[in-house]
Amino acid sequence: MEFARIEGFLAWEAEVAAAERDARAFAGQFAWLPAAERESIEQAYTADRLRYAEEVVDRAVERCRRLAARYRSECHRICTRWAALCLSVTLAVALFAVAPAVLRN
Repeated sequence: MEFARIEGFLAWEAEVAAAERDARAFAGQFAWLPAAERESIEQAYTADRLRYAEEVVDRAVERCRRLAARYRSECHRICTRWAALCLSVTLAVALFAVAPAVLRN
């Protein structure tokens, strides 16, 4: 679990760095703007991109949770059916094992 948290942290830091890099490139197209305004554009671009990335991650996490719940439910259903089948077979074998002795008496 700790490895996944570290991996998630590193992936997010990479996304932050990419957002900042792209924001600088985007704001750089407006060389005629004063530096303070370009910096404001960079900050807005970065914040918008990170907000979008966070929404993407949240949707992916929610989808994973729904799938996990669905798979747990399906697994439970299959295990229940398997247990019922095993119990039925066991009872049938026991009945066939006992039947000849009962019929002889």
